[in-house]
Amino acid sequence: MTDSHDPLVRAYIYGFPLVFNLDHVARYVSSGIGMNPAAPWNTFSHARSLAGPDDTFVTINNDTVYSMAQLDLSVGPILLEVPDTAGRYYVLQFVSAWTDNFAYIGHRATGTEAGRFLLVPSDWSGDVPVGTTIVRVPTRIASIVGRWAVDSAADLPIVRLLQDATTLTPLDADAVPEGLVQPEGSESEGLAYWSKYRTWSQMFPPAERYRELQGELAELLSPGVRQTDASLEAGYAAGKATLEAVLASGGGNALVNGWNLTYHTFDYNLDYFEIGSLDTPEFKIADPGRLLVQRAGGALAGLWGNQAFEAAYIATYVDHLGEQLIGDRRYQLHLKPVPPVDAFWSLTMYDVPNYYLVNNPANRYAIGDRTPGVVYELDGSLVLTISHAEPTDPRERANWLPAPAGAFRPVLRMYEPTQAILAESYTIPAITRLGD
Repeated sequence: MTDSHDPLVRAYIYGFPLVFNLDHVARYVSSGIGMNPAAPWNTFSHARSLAGPDDTFVTINNDTVYSMAQLDLSVGPILLEVPDTAGRYYVLQFVSAWTDNFAYIGHRATGTEAGRFLLVPSDWSGDVPVGTTIVRVPTRIASIVGRWAVDSAADLPIVRLLQDATTLTPLDADAVPEGLVQPEGSESEGLAYWSKYRTWSQMFPPAERYRELQGELAELLSPGVRQTDASLEAGYAAGKATLEAVLASGGGNALVNGWNLTYHTFDYNLDYFEIGSLDTPEFKIADPGRLLVQRAGGALAGLWGNQAFEAAYIATYVDHLGEQLIGDRRYQLHLKPVPPVDAFWSLTMYDVPNYYLVNNPANRYAIGDRTPGVVYELDGSLVLTISHAEPTDPRERANWLPAPAGAFRPVLRMYEPTQAILAESYTIPAITRLGD
């Protein structure tokens, strides 16, 4: 799925998840992102309210509040303690520097009782405290992406208490994190990208299966030897265009009624399986070429996305005629039946090409089974209206998902999907364009 005739495109696709991911890791530590303030290494940054348009993070959800932590295991083992959530949905997703989802703690994976987990470097050996579960972290720097279900603004005080009771404590209180080395600045975006890739790919070795490829790329990208600045700039531009084209075409996933079934977009982890992560063939991408593209596409369109056994995502760019969704038109989505899930579901609106939440006068960024005031049909189905202009009909207004004036991409999230979803026996109809 990459251009085999252009090795720099392949290098870009391979390195993109690492660079893009660590750029966001650095933002969380230095300045924070949106509702999540900056937080030092090995501490949680808690968003205290649901995300909105000011949260400039790709495909961020509006269903949960986030608790983010950027781990630096140079300090040695870190004790993670989680509270009893009394059945409330939450998940702590663990993501390596290369974006492998290598562990899950929470409602589905470990239940909702209080727990203690010792996060350790991959080669660590030592005594494990009684009542504590070990989680091995494959790269020195990794992320915890925490999500807490929030039903309404009135629910936030309870969630904030749960967030505050979720703690990280390095066992060596005096250890100082090494942090993330930033390469020297560059005058161009393309050369800065390659500089980061060279530095960070050496700092964070990949899984063994990628070592030979990375060695080949290291030789290819030797500055002043194999590549000029001009060729690196051209390779960066070609790689970026290739990745964006792959996303626009569906990224190799199944397309059903215009929906890109991304149930396996995040199934590129073949090497690290800690608590809550499923080491089963149906959640592993077998094709090596497709795997690299899926990892890169998953980072660009949905960094830190869950695997489908935790939350299944589907997205679409087109209506029932195959034309790009545009906000100055009116659309309808008839969910009959609504998605079968064990937790909850939502349809969230994003702009294109940034994939950010969309500002709108109704302050509604998603609609789902927990949205107050939605009106169901007599048969239990749900008819949603999607448009930039606010509907005049009260029933349509109750079920309205606001869109930007320009191009958009809605994403349907189904938390703890049933087998009907994962087996694709349950399908979502096309978004229907109304009128001219």
